[in-house]
Order: sequence, then C-alpha cells, then structure tokens
Amino acid sequence: MKRSSLNAVIIGTGMIANVHFRSLQAAGVNVLGLVDANPTRAAEIAEQWGVQVFDDLDQALASEQVDVVHVCTPNIFHFEMAKKALNANKHVICEKPLATKLEDALELQALAAEKNCVTGVPFVYRYHPMVREARARIQSGEIGLLHLIHGSYLQDWLLDQSDNNWRVDPKQGGASRAFADIGSHWCDLMEWVTGERFTDLTSHFHTAQKERSTNATETFSDKAGATEESNERAAVTTEDIANLLLITDKNTPATLTVSQVSAGRKNRLWFEIDGSNNSVEFDQENPEKLWVSTREARTMLVRDPTQGSAEQKRLSLTPAGHAQGYSHCFDAFMRDFYDTILGGNPQGLPTFDDGARAAKLIDAALTSTREKRWISID
Repeated sequence: MKRSSLNAVIIGTGMIANVHFRSLQAAGVNVLGLVDANPTRAAEIAEQWGVQVFDDLDQALASEQVDVVHVCTPNIFHFEMAKKALNANKHVICEKPLATKLEDALELQALAAEKNCVTGVPFVYRYHPMVREARARIQSGEIGLLHLIHGSYLQDWLLDQSDNNWRVDPKQGGASRAFADIGSHWCDLMEWVTGERFTDLTSHFHTAQKERSTNATETFSDKAGATEESNERAAVTTEDIANLLLITDKNTPATLTVSQVSAGRKNRLWFEIDGSNNSVEFDQENPEKLWVSTREARTMLVRDPTQGSAEQKRLSLTPAGHAQGYSHCFDAFMRDFYDTILGGNPQGLPTFDDGARAAKLIDAALTSTREKRWISID
C-alpha cells in the first residue's frame, strides 16, 4: 500500500485545517472530504479543495472509505470528536490540546491504546532538522550533563484590545490559553529533545488585556477585530502571558516565558540547553541554524543534508542554503503519521500519549497558578 491508498477527512475549515490539507497533498494522501458546522463555509472550502462535504462527523465515520480523521476544530470539540473517531476504529490526528480537561485527555490516550489506532498530535517543531541535530548531540553525550534548560515562546497576534478569537473564550478554548496553545509546544519539545521529563513546576499566569473586542479575529489574520460600528468589550479570563519554573527527573532546572502579546514576535519559539561541555541554542524564526557554544567559541551550524545526524539528513528536503521552515515540519509529520499506518516506525512521531502528557502539564500549571504553589507532575 501507498499513502495515496489512504483516505482522510478534515473536521474544520479554519487556518489549521488548511495547513493540514496542504500537508496531506504534499504527502500524497487522498482527502476524501470535510465536515464543518457552517454549511456555506463548508461548501466554499470544499470547492477550493476539490473534495466532498459530509453532513456531519457521524456521516463521515459511517463511510468505510474513511481511514483517518483530522480534528481541526475549536478545542472544546476535540475530546468528543476524537473519541467518536476512535470508537469507529479510525486513525486520528487531533490538534492540541488533546482535550480541555485532563481526565478527557487521559481517556483518549487509553482508548487509542485499546483500539490500537495510530494517533497523532501536531507537535511539529520536533521536525525541524536542526532540532533533530540538537537532540542527537544531547543523546551522544557531546553536550554533557545538563545544567539548565531555558527559553520562551512569544507571539504578538493578540497584542491589542481589538484582537480576539475563540481561543480567548474558556468555553471554547479551555481554562488555559497561551500556555495550552503554545507553551505546550515548548514543553513537549524540551522533553523530547533532552530526554528528561518535567516532574515539578510552579507557574504564574497574567492577563494583560482585561477586556477585548467582542468581534472575532481569524488566527494570525490581518483583519482587525473591532470596527467603528462595533466597539463592544468583553472581560477576559484566560492568560496572555505565562511564566514557569520547572524541574526535570534529572534535577535540571528550566525556565519558560510564554506570551501572545509581545510586539514584533510573530512565532518565536526559542530554547537554549546548557550542558557541562557546551550548549545548544535554537530559534524557530531562524530554523536553518543551530548555535553550539563552548567557553572558547560560539559555532553556528547551518542545516546541510550532507552533514550532521541521520535525522537531520532525513528531514532535510532541500539543499543547504535553500531554506526550510514550518510548513516542511508539518509535511514531515504528516508523512511519518501515514507511514506509521502503513507499517513504518519513524522516529519522534508525537501521539496521543504526548497529547495526554501535555494535558498533565497544563493542568499542573493551572493548579499552581490558582493555588500559588509548586505542583508535582506524574
């Protein structure tokens, strides 16, 4: 069998649904159709994609042609839809967070194991070749014993009061916003790259914009939220900023700053891992480079499919100097997911186990913020 023999259905038509569709095309997977709660929007996007529209998820799941369901909806629907798909014995890719409640995420993790379905959560920053290079150098012992993990994930798309989105509403996005949405990416990446797991954390959440326009803004859109005709405001309870201190199972300290209101930062996931021999530093907005430093010098490594670790070479799709970025990460994730269905065993595929892990960290951060104390993580 080939990837082209597998049929996918996408639930949702927003920004991330379009990312999934493009990567499915790049992977050579057939997109059979889509589901969306807005029939007009569904018809419009289906025409663009050249696919059919299913009336609802139940109709899609009833089709024997459907092999994989992609859940690309607001967070509140993730649990219900992923659970239905697994119970229908479909493979599932679900956007993070896997669920808005920890117990629901754990239920999905258990159900995926019971059904023996292939699952995926798009923690796609794992797929930057230079991230793989950093991981390989840590695994080889070149970095030495880890002394410190530190970094940030900064955006500015919710900087102004006129910016709003369904993610801001806890009824649709969940009790945590900035940390659940993007901080979870950083935590997943650090646990995977270092091989160490966070065991304890203390956190502080801050809401910079106490009120926002009631008009919605599309994710990363240039469309302003408020207009002259509508300047109504609604109170905001989810965080714009999160600061965390964490400890790993090897007693390595870590610090993280997350923000969706940092002007000029479009999608800056940054980390530095400092070891007893040297350090590695990565910036997602400049993903072709990895800084490796000693006391004597800083060396900039540039992605090159003829150099470095096997995984850097595997994921380097273009020659050195021909930039790769986020979309290539998503493409690689999609290829690995569908190759796993076909019997492959690629390295680093994030599954519902990783989605449930992220849910534990989110729940711990919410509890720590609320109770103002350190929280242990299972």
